Amino acid sequence: MARPDDEEGAVLAPGHPLAKGYLPVPRGAPAGEESVAPPNGPRAGCLQLNGVPRDGPAAAALGALGGPQTSLAPEEETQARLLPAGPGEETPGAEGAPLPRTALSARRFVVLLIFSLYSLVNAFQWIQYSIISNVFEGFYGVSLLHIDWLSMVYMLFYVPLIFPATWLLDTRGLRLTALLGSGLNCLGAWIKCGSVQQHLFWVTMLGQCLCSVAQVFILGLPSRIASVWFGPKEVSTACATAVLGNQLGTAVGFLLPPVLVPNTQNNTNLLACNISTMFYGTSAVATLLFILTAIAFKEKPQYPPSQSRAALQDSPPAEYSYKTSIRNLFRNIPFILLLISYGIMTGAFYSVSTLLNQMILHYYEGEEVNAGRIGLTLVVAGMVGSVLCGLWLDYTKTYKQTTLIVYILSFIGMVIFTFTLNLGYIIIVFVTGGVLGFFMTGYLPLGFEFAVEITYPESEGTSSGLLNASAQIFGILFTLAQGKLTSDYDPRVGNIFLCVWMLIGIILTALIKSDLRRHNINIGITNIDIKAVPVDSPTDQEPKTVMLSKQSESAI
Repeated sequence: MARPDDEEGAVLAPGHPLAKGYLPVPRGAPAGEESVAPPNGPRAGCLQLNGVPRDGPAAAALGALGGPQTSLAPEEETQARLLPAGPGEETPGAEGAPLPRTALSARRFVVLLIFSLYSLVNAFQWIQYSIISNVFEGFYGVSLLHIDWLSMVYMLFYVPLIFPATWLLDTRGLRLTALLGSGLNCLGAWIKCGSVQQHLFWVTMLGQCLCSVAQVFILGLPSRIASVWFGPKEVSTACATAVLGNQLGTAVGFLLPPVLVPNTQNNTNLLACNISTMFYGTSAVATLLFILTAIAFKEKPQYPPSQSRAALQDSPPAEYSYKTSIRNLFRNIPFILLLISYGIMTGAFYSVSTLLNQMILHYYEGEEVNAGRIGLTLVVAGMVGSVLCGLWLDYTKTYKQTTLIVYILSFIGMVIFTFTLNLGYIIIVFVTGGVLGFFMTGYLPLGFEFAVEITYPESEGTSSGLLNASAQIFGILFTLAQGKLTSDYDPRVGNIFLCVWMLIGIILTALIKSDLRRHNINIGITNIDIKAVPVDSPTDQEPKTVMLSKQSESAI
């Protein structure tokens, strides 16, 4: 799964048996007599295969380079790609087997910080209209549905653009994708500066559409940045921190607009001045971050940060196919279950965030500022939950258990929030909103990291992008349905609708089979049988399968 940006990986000659992703399978070669070295000599920097040194008996069974070629089943391609070919410095591996050199770059913190900040500005622009929806409704003279679409357009644009965006990430690299995300975010912010007149709603919608396109190049990057730049003991925390920037932007989006743009609809000039101040301030920050992205954001570190990343970087580019990667993901049943359950949870969060102002004002009239503060409480609590969940994953690697528990607690938090919203004590809404946000927002990085684990070695950007596409689809549907139920009945009915769907998400999460492929590679073992199955063989030929011994799982 190497990408063109992997300048440290070695490219195999077209005639090499491994150049097209095939794993040679011997016919009757005695165990231990064959060598895995290619005709041009042994290859430096090789990993253990299936937890066995490359010169061991099991590895020898794979070494007859002259034998018929077969390819792995899609869900078991992990080991076929762990054949690094780059020379360079080495460190001794288990039982004397050489491993590629890995090192952590100090620049990783700069990359993470810059990404988190421009992701923050993008998320701020997503929610800045919804939290004061009644103010913008009066200023532009449009319906609440028009204002809701200023948020839902983020979800709408993501779905059709996710495949081109992930293709670009996989083929053109991390730096170009980051520049597009930051640049479009900056351009959209400046366009909105020209919309501060009551008849120019279409201009503010145009600017918001550009910010929505920018989001496509932002939401899928946290797990990719974490994998490319951070080591195995910090990768989940780094992913959570990258997601944290987006969550912080949502929090600032809940807090600042009610303060910067108070409800002064009796004084249109003052209202326009306040809106202009918010738009120009956002544009200035977005411009600064775009410049920093262009200067400091690099493609990848000099050395890979982990053995799992080294294996991917050292794979021949000819082995990677974007279409094949997509097919593999959609054939991965655990990933499909996670795709749906993640979409339900995150879509519910998007819906609650978009409609929060309407829910609060239904029961607490004139509390626009407190509605923003409740949103801030919800997201800040979620930020704490994200960091704690990331640290917990790095420490325990209990991906499924943590994901399921957080999902269940999110459901409980949603039920409590639903049935305490109308008690008449807004302090209770602050507390229940914080509990809901702690678990619901804290779930977001868990889904990303769990997806990377069960789909490795497929691209982190592709798996994350599909998760986000699912979230946007569910977000649009949930926002429209909950908004209709809220306006026709009351917020409690709309929230019960979300509770039912979250219960379905719990069931789907419980059905996911936890197969931690990336983690197993990092510690040198695997818990799956390796099968070499010829997928291109004629139908009248019976495919021959070679089974390698399953390694002990006690090291996990």
